Amino acid sequence: MPAALTTSPTPTADEPADDRAGQRAGGPARAAWWRFGLLVLLLGACAGSLLLWSPTDLLSGGLADRMPGYWFAPLFTLVYAVGTLAFVPRPALNAVAGLLLGIQQGVLLAVLGTTLGAAMAFALGRGLGREALKPYLRGKVLGALDRRFTDQGFRSVLVLRLLPGLPFQAGNYGAAFSGVRFLPFLFATAIGVVPTTAVYVTAAASADQPGSAAFLVSAGVIALLVLGSLVGLWRAAAARRRA
Repeated sequence: MPAALTTSPTPTADEPADDRAGQRAGGPARAAWWRFGLLVLLLGACAGSLLLWSPTDLLSGGLADRMPGYWFAPLFTLVYAVGTLAFVPRPALNAVAGLLLGIQQGVLLAVLGTTLGAAMAFALGRGLGREALKPYLRGKVLGALDRRFTDQGFRSVLVLRLLPGLPFQAGNYGAAFSGVRFLPFLFATAIGVVPTTAVYVTAAASADQPGSAAFLVSAGVIALLVLGSLVGLWRAAAARRRA
């Protein structure tokens, strides 16, 4: 039989077709991991920037006196949001809001700053990290969580925000890497952070009156939140030991 009938057409390029196909398949994967590396660098830079500045010091160090009144609220919200990206604990930022602004304005701007910070983190995580980590969401546990956040995004994020002790940024990037949509994530965050924000802002705003009902109630709730976080950590450690 002639050789032309028994052999496949060979590619005209210098490299084999299989190699070119592998390169085409590997190109998007490499790009996704480059974006993930950029995300890690950006978050590291945000955290490292705290060596040069402190959001809490900036917010409480006469910011209101140096800025016109109509600029103060937007700037406070922005500094708060960037502070969350730099992994500053929200209780510290909320305490500054309470000390500086009082209960009503402090809660309002702290919730706005929290929501803006969550939106920024979600945008970074979804744009730079999801594609690289998506293949790892196919396991039994992570796959089930991904489906839950995709199908019940608002409810899942709301529960996430109400859980005591869960790190704020872990919730942001966990949601960003899942299939939850942006608007349900944003609205659930804005609603879900109100209770804890109000507690910490109220405790700080009323700290000069330790015998007041506002301080005693808020301090008691904070103690319960800390206790709930410790119990959650203990149960998680016990579950890992059993596993």
